[in-house]
Amino acid sequence: MRINQLLMVLIIALALVPCEGTARGEKEGSFPAASSEYSFLAGYGITHKGFGQTRTQVQTVDFIGRYGYFLTEQMGRGWYRGQFENIVELPLHLAVDPRTRVMTGANLLGSWKFTGLAPDRLYPYVFAGGGVLFVDLGLPTMGSRLDFSYGGGTGIQYLYRKDLALSAEYRYHHISNASTAEPNEPLNSSKFLFGISLFR
Repeated sequence: MRINQLLMVLIIALALVPCEGTARGEKEGSFPAASSEYSFLAGYGITHKGFGQTRTQVQTVDFIGRYGYFLTEQMGRGWYRGQFENIVELPLHLAVDPRTRVMTGANLLGSWKFTGLAPDRLYPYVFAGGGVLFVDLGLPTMGSRLDFSYGGGTGIQYLYRKDLALSAEYRYHHISNASTAEPNEPLNSSKFLFGISLFR
């Protein structure tokens, strides 16, 4: 009988947590008090040999300029409460293995920022999207220099001050020529990025 009572207390306590979090989040206002976000990220990427048709290991140092525009005010309730953001990215991927080469292009992403942890200045987010990429890796297995990329990932931002945030991010990244040329070895990779964002 005591186990059933303990479970009932636990269920009630868990049910109250989202309600309290929502109320606190509403007092904090939307994330953030701005309409635009300007970000710069840098990090490291590596392909996964054997994942899909990927056969070549490529390691990169990555630099990404990002502009985001908040399309909504806060929406939803509880843990999934947040805002939708449209993002344009200008990536520069500097390959350092197997040889020093460059990839660059543009991406269009959609992102959902969770605002339930606003009182703790923490803003987790998820995102997905794709774009075009000029690939100068010198790999005969890729078949084309004009390629396409897509991916998605997750990250978290810490609001250092009301107009400035620090971020850490993981993303899965795919590059291929979408069968517009032969051969068409894709590059499936993971990227680990750190950045800074300014809100206006």
